[in-house]
Amino acid sequence: MLGIGEVFPEVKLEACVSLEKGKEFKSFTTRKDTKGKWAVYFAWPLDFTFVCPTEVAEFNSAFGQFADRDTELFGFSCDSQFVHHAWRTHHEDLKDLKFPMLADTKKELSEQLGILHKQDKVPLRATYIIDPDGIVRWASVNDLNVGRNVKEVLRTLDALQTDELCPCNWEKGQKTLNG
Repeated sequence: MLGIGEVFPEVKLEACVSLEKGKEFKSFTTRKDTKGKWAVYFAWPLDFTFVCPTEVAEFNSAFGQFADRDTELFGFSCDSQFVHHAWRTHHEDLKDLKFPMLADTKKELSEQLGILHKQDKVPLRATYIIDPDGIVRWASVNDLNVGRNVKEVLRTLDALQTDELCPCNWEKGQKTLNG
């Protein structure tokens, strides 16, 4: 798995960005389109599954909190942008997503990140926080059966953005070890 301090891969991917006719799809290049900004990328195994929509919907609920931190948010799986569109169309909790659903159909990003499940060949539930220079500052991965904690992603992002020493269980607004 790609680790802390390593450069996040640069991969061009198609994405589902909207349900509006004629504005459904857009291309993104991972590092190029986030240069100079913080970014969070999170992977899920497959669309039209059970745990995945709970995570996607929770990231969407927290979208404003990521935006308040000047952080771009991207979700991805190995399904196509067309499957993403169909899933959004048919799942009530996903209709109004505010972030791109990247289509890693060739599994290029998942392979470079080292997050493909050995047997099932789908992305594990991996989450990456990338700094404005494209460097991995935090990585977390869950088994296929366990959803992640979006609040912990935000807490860690807050800590990283202080650029100070943050003790165990530190939360935004608390003192850091530097001050």
